[in-house]
Amino acid sequence: MTDVDVDRWHGELDRLHGRIGPRFRRSEPRWRARQYLCGLVSGLGRKNGWTLAEQAGDVSPDGMQRLLRWADWDVDAVRDDVRDYVIEHLGDPAGVLIVDDTGFLKKGTRSAGVQRQYSGTAERTENCQVGVFLAYRSAKGHALIDRQLYLPASWTDDRDRCQAAGIPDEVEFATKVQMARQMLARALDANVPVGWVTMDEAYGQSKALRVWLEHRDVGYVVATRRNDDMITTTMGICRADQLIAALPARAWCRLSAGAGAHGPREYWWARVPVRIGWQPGRGHWLLARRSISTGEIAYYVCYGPRRTRLLDLARIAGARWAIEECFQQAKNEAGLDEYQVRDWRAWYAHITLSMAAHAWLSVARSLTAKGEPVPATT
Repeated sequence: MTDVDVDRWHGELDRLHGRIGPRFRRSEPRWRARQYLCGLVSGLGRKNGWTLAEQAGDVSPDGMQRLLRWADWDVDAVRDDVRDYVIEHLGDPAGVLIVDDTGFLKKGTRSAGVQRQYSGTAERTENCQVGVFLAYRSAKGHALIDRQLYLPASWTDDRDRCQAAGIPDEVEFATKVQMARQMLARALDANVPVGWVTMDEAYGQSKALRVWLEHRDVGYVVATRRNDDMITTTMGICRADQLIAALPARAWCRLSAGAGAHGPREYWWARVPVRIGWQPGRGHWLLARRSISTGEIAYYVCYGPRRTRLLDLARIAGARWAIEECFQQAKNEAGLDEYQVRDWRAWYAHITLSMAAHAWLSVARSLTAKGEPVPATT
């Protein structure tokens, strides 16, 4: 159960529902979406079609299934409304965009995009769907603002199978990195206030994605492989781990990457300038994080304002934990992974409404922390 007093904050939920309400053509699905949101943030042990229907006073899950699969509402427009709602309350010029994916364990072979593939949730290869997500974090809080369902080539190469799962004919294969770029572009084109982007190694090792961010002049701190080739300031090429190994002991500083569940997350940090031909006022660095207990080293490629401090880079690298917390909160508190749908549209509809519920919880936490009065129910 969430630490937010759900009953006290229903007025804020009314405000969010009022924002997305115009995306529904008819009153019945508009009202049902309100019931769906309420069910997602309720104290139900399980949040599926049956339990959400019972919570709403229905005798069957047909209405909730209809909301997800067929009802006439603009799912992507609601996604954008959720993003704008998050930015209205949590936006900050120093905000951080975070990309990551999470798995949804599934049985069978009919759910859109399902196959045996690696799931970070299970930390092993499982039969699952994988969603790629974009989160926003600032000092005020964090929430999910975009999502895409990954379709393996085994799906996009079989159009009959796609058609059976409701996947539109125009949807083609896209890598997770391409999906990340699409979501980042949507956020930047919508003028989301952002100072930095951070991603794990699966995305950060993409040189094309890093170059694209530089063309948009967005700072980044992204994880990469230890054997990633770096262009040095003397126009040479050197592996990341070799560059860091050559640093003297005095180059390392013990810094906190931010507060964790058990106090400050402290590591040893060091950086070395890389690349040549820096743009005016901009710089490139290779950043390293060394564990205090094990000595294990993680590597990051960085781009940003030339006066960026080592402490700043460490904190941006540490900001990636926020999307992991978003996943945990959205799954535990807003039913992100508790859906019983197979087709493409229903997946997006449920995930978008779950993101809306989680955004509401995040905003309520932020307003509570600031001591703002609880909005009245309209």
